[in-house]
Amino acid sequence: MSRFISMINHKCPKCESGDVYEKKSLFTFTAMNRNCPSCNFKFEIEPGFFFGAMFVCYGLNVAEAVGAYLFSHLFFESIIPIITAIFIVIIGLSPINFKLSRVLWMYIFTSKKRTI
Repeated sequence: MSRFISMINHKCPKCESGDVYEKKSLFTFTAMNRNCPSCNFKFEIEPGFFFGAMFVCYGLNVAEAVGAYLFSHLFFESIIPIITAIFIVIIGLSPINFKLSRVLWMYIFTSKKRTI
């Protein structure tokens, strides 16, 4: 459970204490640190490493769009307000999806060294 909380809080996948992003703003695009401030782990393992995060972001967008459709379909019968609600959700959550998809991608391909 601790690893999940670290992922949601955008912490380093190696040490789980350093911040991945420079600023802690939720709804804005912020610059990503090159290395972890705590353990000096390099976030971009190789050039183009975060290309795959684009597909994770796509999956998040699809899930949110389906949720927005189902929720808005309860209140609206016409297709125009439903599509408008879907676009508002997708555009509004795009900074969160962008950041979370990069962090998820790092957590998928980075193992935490355990010391016993």
